[in-house]
Amino acid sequence: MNFTQAEFSGYLQIFWQFSWPQWMIFSLIINSFLYLFSIGLYVFIEKTCRKSQLQEKNHPVTRSDFYLSLFTIICNSFVMLLGAFLWKNGWIVLGENQSVAGIAVEIIALLLLMDFLMYFFHYGAHSPLIYKILHRKHHEHVSTNFLSLFVLHPFETIGFGFMMLVLLIGYDFSVISISIYLLLNLIWGTIGHLNREFFQASFDRLFVGTTRFHNQHHLDESKNFGFYTSIWDRIFGTYK
Repeated sequence: MNFTQAEFSGYLQIFWQFSWPQWMIFSLIINSFLYLFSIGLYVFIEKTCRKSQLQEKNHPVTRSDFYLSLFTIICNSFVMLLGAFLWKNGWIVLGENQSVAGIAVEIIALLLLMDFLMYFFHYGAHSPLIYKILHRKHHEHVSTNFLSLFVLHPFETIGFGFMMLVLLIGYDFSVISISIYLLLNLIWGTIGHLNREFFQASFDRLFVGTTRFHNQHHLDESKNFGFYTSIWDRIFGTYK
């Protein structure tokens, strides 16, 4: 079904009229759903994928990791609330591009720009002092499990969110492009933390950040800082 511009603007108007308590509830519901979707996708692939495990065992699921993953939901909800605040105060303007080609270009732009920013953010998180404070907990998962994607220090989660908001302030991406990008980001993060290779070997030659690519980072913390692609690791000499 194709929405007209008037219908699309009508949907945005509903969100514009949300009170802040409604925004808080909405953001918690959305981020809780995405959290459960990621876990469900992980388990589904683990049960149906016939490929051998990358490592002998999955990382054990601990109570502390579970609580930290729930706090990640709260941090993501905070970022969403901040995005709504910036939108309602004119800092973020949502574009009206609804053509398939235009949306595709915006999604590719978001993937490449965020991959570039996340490479340097991730590389910086491995500097000794920052690593000890922020990133070490995530790397306790040398192997991975269905919570690994969400086992992050709150400042990491908010930092990733801030990079996204900076891009949205800088350019009027459409809400469709943003929504599709965020879904792809979640799916890619889930696949990247599997303990089974999801992609064919040929994908590595296409500079795709495969499951094995990120698994190698958990085994060797000095390599493979990229997320969606291996482009920046290849350029800056950190590819393995």
